[in-house]
Amino acid sequence: MAYELTKTNFIRRLLYMDQVFIVIPAYNESDSLKQVLVDLLAINYRHIVIVDDGSSCPVSEIIRDFPVHIVTHSLNLGQGAALRTGTEYALQNGAEIVVHFDADGQHRAAEIADLVQVIAEGYDVALGSRFLHARQHVPKTKKYFILKPAIYVNWLFSGLKLSDAHNGFRALSRHAAGKIIIEQNRMAHGTEIVAEIKKHNLKFKEVPVEIIYHEYGQNFSGGIKVVMDLIKQKFFN
Repeated sequence: MAYELTKTNFIRRLLYMDQVFIVIPAYNESDSLKQVLVDLLAINYRHIVIVDDGSSCPVSEIIRDFPVHIVTHSLNLGQGAALRTGTEYALQNGAEIVVHFDADGQHRAAEIADLVQVIAEGYDVALGSRFLHARQHVPKTKKYFILKPAIYVNWLFSGLKLSDAHNGFRALSRHAAGKIIIEQNRMAHGTEIVAEIKKHNLKFKEVPVEIIYHEYGQNFSGGIKVVMDLIKQKFFN
């Protein structure tokens, strides 16, 4: 849902601002990452963790004027590895709530508060879902050839059936972030996280969020790579 800055919501933000760490994996992002940081800092989030996943142009140079934490991989290990590194860093530095957020501008900074509120209500995990959002428009090719099949693939490999199985916008309580182990370095980590939720019997809730689509979003071949990673994890590890 779109975020409205009411007095109640403003107070809610102040209460959790110091406890929320936003983890953003970044690989060769430049202009999109800058705009993401502008949006987050405008809402006064104080703990933003950028994981530079072996970018050819160091992220630290691109965002050197922004007040953020920067953790660096010397090699490109993949989004899953970057989230693992960023989450561990957040926990080591006192995070009570860890938010996973994309660097490409697909997620809305204003909707972080909706996920954080779910954790504040006692849930272990808040999972963003574009299919619960009333105004969300999903390109048909992406919807029927990637996202909808992903729901059933995710169900097969994780045991949980969600309305949106391929959404990286999520919030974790400190308890959940400590329990969930990310071993998949690349894109299959999303299903792995869902499997960990089931394994540890974590209390979760799906939250409506809006995804902003770009031309450079994941294509069909990217979806196939996710499935192949899952098959390797399931049968060959």
